[in-house]
Amino acid sequence: MSTTLKSTLNGWHLWGLAVGLVISGEYFGWSYGWATAGTLGFLVTSALIALMYTTFIFSFTELTTAIPHAGGPFAYARRAFGEKAAFVAGFATLIEFVFAPPAIAMAIGAYLNVQFPGVDPKAMAIGAYFVFIGLNILGVRIAANFELFVTVVAIIELLVFMGVVAPGFSVSNFTANGWAGQNEFSAAAVTGIVAAIPFAIWFFLAIEGVAMAAEEALEPRKTIPKAYIAGILTLVTLALGVMIFAGGAGDWSKLSNINDPLPQAMKMIVGESSGWLHMLVWIGLFGLVASFHGIILGYSRQIFALSRAGYMPGYFAEVNERFNTPHRALIAGGVVGIAAILADEHIQFGGMTLTANLITMSVFGAIVLYIVSMLSLFSLRKKEPGLHRPFKAIAYPLFPAIALTLAAVSLVTMIYFNGMLALIFAGLMALAYAYFSVTRAQREGAVDQVGRTA
Repeated sequence: MSTTLKSTLNGWHLWGLAVGLVISGEYFGWSYGWATAGTLGFLVTSALIALMYTTFIFSFTELTTAIPHAGGPFAYARRAFGEKAAFVAGFATLIEFVFAPPAIAMAIGAYLNVQFPGVDPKAMAIGAYFVFIGLNILGVRIAANFELFVTVVAIIELLVFMGVVAPGFSVSNFTANGWAGQNEFSAAAVTGIVAAIPFAIWFFLAIEGVAMAAEEALEPRKTIPKAYIAGILTLVTLALGVMIFAGGAGDWSKLSNINDPLPQAMKMIVGESSGWLHMLVWIGLFGLVASFHGIILGYSRQIFALSRAGYMPGYFAEVNERFNTPHRALIAGGVVGIAAILADEHIQFGGMTLTANLITMSVFGAIVLYIVSMLSLFSLRKKEPGLHRPFKAIAYPLFPAIALTLAAVSLVTMIYFNGMLALIFAGLMALAYAYFSVTRAQREGAVDQVGRTA
């Protein structure tokens, strides 16, 4: 049985993955933050989260290049703190990457429903899993070439969207009731700003997934830093541009609780029959597909790495002999995602839609892995000062400290505003820990020792 991945990805592939993993966040999901914080309040939230992600990526890249491993944060935590910390980082990452795709799949269904009102969005979402799991099984280079193509098209489409709505943009539209539904800043506005954190994180969620392609990258110590830095700068620019132009197109409150805010914003400017609208719906799918496809690649590598190291059943660590892809891990994550879609009516809490709840659950996993990763960075600086670090964290220790502080604040506020989902997240981690506790022999006999002895 093979448990080795093949290195085939160049710098452009990695940049395409860095942006593609995230770019669906520019198409949907973020507008739920308007319902909580208003446009101005959410702008503040987004600026703080953009700062968190920028400082995080400039720090996280040190770990990625020093320890290129498909497990990403799991491998860094294991090397820094041992098995228990590795468990926390690994399963938090898994929750992030397994719960994000069904949210994106539902948005794909919603976009198709705009074009074809007779189609069932849920059926289209499930169909997307079959198509893109199959594509990922065919080979990582094929998958990465496809990812790069759809990412470039998605970026072009976002620029087209901003250009089309720009003539109808109005500052007064954007600022109307912009502080949590009020025209003036107040205590309610502050509450809205912190409550909207998960939806600002959705703008950038999963960019760290590039780390999980490290074993399949050519010269990862050179190509990954370039991909990460170019990727985060691309995403910050697109996120702020899309949010501001959409908010100024008309009554932003009509866009604040739906899965297709960009087509609906464009309708306000060009009308329902415009060719621009139909183009946005069709090409807008490229952005959703880019993230959906990229995160499927990410969750499969996380399941693969955890299984290879004995943290999950070794069955999922097998690599397909013909295509050199972790086919069993790909299918396993798809089963969970499809189950979440089918359980739509049963996993809505706090008055939020399925998509909003899946986003929030995914963000819980992300924030935990960000915290553990930054703690790992500080620990390894002390424990292993001689570790080869091709890229050192910029402005150390300031940038890692900013990222760690903002991530910790985000976690506390998310727990406060999403108590039920926080309990579910904790319950999932507890179940995983129960498995971890009784499988020590499995880990000791695992073939993967990277992260402990590399």
